Amino acid sequence: MNAQLPSASRRKFLKSAGCLTISFAFLGLGTETAGSPIVADELPGSLQNNPRINAWLEVLSDGRVRVLTGKIELGQGIGVAVQQMAAEELDMPLGKVEVALAETDRTPDERYTAGSASIEQSAMSVRYAAAAARQKLLTLAAQKLGVKASQLSLADGVIQTKDKKRRLTFAQVLNGAQLTDEVRLPIKLKPKSQYRYVGKAMHREEIERMVRADEWYVHDLRFPNMLHARVLRPANYESKLVKLDVAELKRLVPGLLKVHVDGSFVGLLAEQEYDAKLAQDYAKLHAQWTPGRTLPAGQPLPDYLRKLPSSSKQIANQGHFDTPSVASETTLSASYFKPYLMHGSIGPSCAVALFDQGTLHVWTHTQGVYPLRDSLADLLKLPQEKIHVKGVPGSGCYGHNGADDAAADAALLAIATPGRHVRVQWAREDEHAWEPYGSAMVVDISARLDPSGRITHWQQQVWTDTHSARPSGHADKLLPAQYLAQPRLPKNDGATDQSAGGYRNAEPLYVVPNLRVDAYFFEGPLRVSALRSLGAYANVFAIESFMDELVEKVKKDPWEFRLQHLQDERAKAVVRKAQEIAGQQKLTESEGLGFAFAQYKNKAAYVAVIAKVRLAEEGTIYRPQLWAVIDAGEVINLDGIKNQTEGGMIQAASWATNEEVIFDTHGIRSRQWESYPIYRFDEAPYIMGVTVIDRPNEQPLGAGEAAQGPTAAALANAVYRATGKRIRELPLRPEKLVDESVHRQ
Repeated sequence: MNAQLPSASRRKFLKSAGCLTISFAFLGLGTETAGSPIVADELPGSLQNNPRINAWLEVLSDGRVRVLTGKIELGQGIGVAVQQMAAEELDMPLGKVEVALAETDRTPDERYTAGSASIEQSAMSVRYAAAAARQKLLTLAAQKLGVKASQLSLADGVIQTKDKKRRLTFAQVLNGAQLTDEVRLPIKLKPKSQYRYVGKAMHREEIERMVRADEWYVHDLRFPNMLHARVLRPANYESKLVKLDVAELKRLVPGLLKVHVDGSFVGLLAEQEYDAKLAQDYAKLHAQWTPGRTLPAGQPLPDYLRKLPSSSKQIANQGHFDTPSVASETTLSASYFKPYLMHGSIGPSCAVALFDQGTLHVWTHTQGVYPLRDSLADLLKLPQEKIHVKGVPGSGCYGHNGADDAAADAALLAIATPGRHVRVQWAREDEHAWEPYGSAMVVDISARLDPSGRITHWQQQVWTDTHSARPSGHADKLLPAQYLAQPRLPKNDGATDQSAGGYRNAEPLYVVPNLRVDAYFFEGPLRVSALRSLGAYANVFAIESFMDELVEKVKKDPWEFRLQHLQDERAKAVVRKAQEIAGQQKLTESEGLGFAFAQYKNKAAYVAVIAKVRLAEEGTIYRPQLWAVIDAGEVINLDGIKNQTEGGMIQAASWATNEEVIFDTHGIRSRQWESYPIYRFDEAPYIMGVTVIDRPNEQPLGAGEAAQGPTAAALANAVYRATGKRIRELPLRPEKLVDESVHRQ
């Protein structure tokens, strides 16, 4: 992909586009269209932080509209969703709306693309900004045409009088200017009865490009005279470089242009990528390092994690627990475990950087261009206005993988080689061994039930490391910063609640009169940060597995048991729909059907997952069948919700059955796919269907991470029904399914 250097600032962009930005005052909201418009009563948070219309959309000279979003495309389809929103409110053809993704000094600062918040925050901000723009355009057009706004209509990007004899394009209305008014309440949205795009499945061109292997990712960027670079990583956490024979390395790899050494940070730069990789391979074999940190081994990881020093936080405390249980009550306790998991991005991290005339330009698949800019400023001691970060799609990542670290690698090497683009490409071993993992977690639950089978007491304890170690303006969270001659070592400055992700979904949605949830936060042995759904994956796995165990204990129907403990009618509707689907399935003797349900973060999408499993003789779970029912509020892109739910189930199933970071005292051993297997195409579950409950009169809810926890629990529950074995420690490996000695009752 031949790339041009993007503008370093929004001002330069507007100048080059020939747009004059001037401010108008709202003269009125214009006229209502047919139907009943929705009046927004609260602006999305992203819009509150970036309140001007032109922060979100620009009218181009040819009449098209460019939509600006601070989110990056991770495969979740944010580009087409915001395109739909803008086209809908402006009554424009989709083809006349283009989308610009995250870029500093260009798009709104929306921090990170995370937490299934792209639709709730960014797309909704675009909706309200476009609705405000619509009303303003009608008002301005009425002034130009000398008519009342009520005598105008808007269709296909053109404003015209009702007799259709006089018409203006958006560009003609603005005459080269942009709308800089602040979006303020009340805002009238288009009546949903008139929707043309929202709620429907729309073609996503980027998927077609990916399938064809077109140039699309940051990995594909190529610039004239560009250098290729690899970074030599230590042998282990906290290892320090003792010796590297640079002269010998250059002799063996003649194409090696430069070796940049700063403490224990070693960059290898060459004209050809092959030479950089060859130098990295040789240096791995011959560089000498100190041993580094010793990792724990020789004891069960759950036991080790419980013994670590920890701080505690009470998440929920209601009712009374001082009364002892009585003989007529049923009691049950269980412990669940989730190992360290990695992102496992198919394409290892990559970034390109250029330091030119005092300004650093970075192309990256980071999930937060503004936080990364702030972190690089802290690392390099450059003013923020001298750093320009452009988001470019990567090979897919939900969470904090190596993207920010690769960008920091590239920035350091670009500063050392001014005037030339530097492309840093991580190897598979770099990604597997050095990315921040999702924390291992231990969850203990105990409950009491009355004679009728209703839960009266629920106590839950969660042990977890942080799920939020993104740089967020702090260089010490960037991997290369920790190995410089003047290292920046990670520290928790207390500025943010880094524990929050660990207790996500720890409080059950079920109604229990006496509820206590406590979380314990330790600093574990491995590098960790955000991974899709954060702590919700382990917490929902534990809660829904435990609900299934309670069902067995009191001999209740699993569906009715959950329904009797739910008050939320939308939650009940999802469970009942899943019950209907499950009732249609036929099972053989060797098969089992499992079910699990949750509302992500107890405030986002409701998801129920049904799993049907069959085990081979050696204990392998043979390609499970999965169904899902999801209520994500108003549907923006039907395919988008289905795609996200299907992808979430497949990824979560791979986590639940295959994945676990393996390490010993000397370091990470899961450095290749052979030692960290993810699903291959011929192993992936059969997705039998995703049923979407559309609620057009409700707010859109985050859906991207909602299927993770329910999928793991549904699989574990299905395995129990197929084998009679309750596996509480993930993954559901064959040896746990055939060996009674690892089966814990």
